Amino acid sequence: MNLQYLESADDPRVYDYTSLTDTSLRKRREPEEGMYIAESSKVLRRAVDAGHRPRSFFLAEKWLPDLADILARFPDVPAYVGTPEVLEQITGFHLHRGALAAMERPAPLDLPGLLGTARRIAVLEDIVDHTNIGAIFRSAAALQVDAVLVTPRCADPLYRRAIRVSMGAVFQVPWVRLTDWPGQLEQLREAGFVTAALALREDSLTLDELSARRDERLALVLGTEGDGLAEATLTGVDLAVRIPMSGGVDSLNVAAASAVAFWECRP
Repeated sequence: MNLQYLESADDPRVYDYTSLTDTSLRKRREPEEGMYIAESSKVLRRAVDAGHRPRSFFLAEKWLPDLADILARFPDVPAYVGTPEVLEQITGFHLHRGALAAMERPAPLDLPGLLGTARRIAVLEDIVDHTNIGAIFRSAAALQVDAVLVTPRCADPLYRRAIRVSMGAVFQVPWVRLTDWPGQLEQLREAGFVTAALALREDSLTLDELSARRDERLALVLGTEGDGLAEATLTGVDLAVRIPMSGGVDSLNVAAASAVAFWECRP
C-alpha cells in the first residue's frame, strides 16, 4: 500500500478532493481535468471492476481494512489517509460512506460502434438533475437498455451523485455524449432506430401501442425536468408516445417515466 498521511487541509496533494460540495465548480473541473470522484467503497469497487483506473484514494484510517484488497491491487497509487476532521475540511462534508477515489475518466466511446450493436437506447435531452440521471441509468441497466446517449447540455453521468444514485450502473451501461442535437436524430435513423419521444401530444401513441409495434430498434427520447422536449426534437422524431394515467395526473418524474417506458418496450 502506498499510504500517505495528511496533516493539513491545505495539502496540495489532495487537490482533486477539494470543495466537493461546490457543484458548479466540480461540474466544470472534473471533465476538464479528465477525472471523476467515486464515493463509497461499493461504488469504488464497481468502478475498478469496470476497468477504470484510480489516480488516488482518500479515506479515514478506519476504512483501511475494508479496502485493503483494492489498495493492494494498485500499490503505486497513493492512498491519502487523514482524520475525519481533516478530510471534512478538504471535501466540505463528512465522509460516512467509506473511501473516496479520484478516478481517471475513461475515453469516450464510439457512437457508430455503439449504435451498431444496440437494440434499445435512451436519449436524455438536457436533464440536469443528477439524481434523475443516476436513477435513469439504474433503470436502464435493469431493464435491457443497451446504451444511453446524453445531449450536450445534459448533466454529467460521472458526477458523484449520479454515480451514487445509480449504484454504479453508469459504469455498466455504455453511454456517449452527443455533439449535435437534435441534428444527430438523423444518425439514429440511419442506424435503423425508430425514435420515439415521451411527450403529451394529440397525436401521441400510448405506450402499450408503441410496445405492440415490436420495433427491432427503438430509441426512447426523454426530456428535461421542467420544460420537456424541445420543439425541434418533437418535430424531428418519428413518433410521440405517452404513458396513460389516471387520477388527474398528467405526467411522471422523468426517472419514473423512464423506468415504465424501458419495461414496456424491452426487446
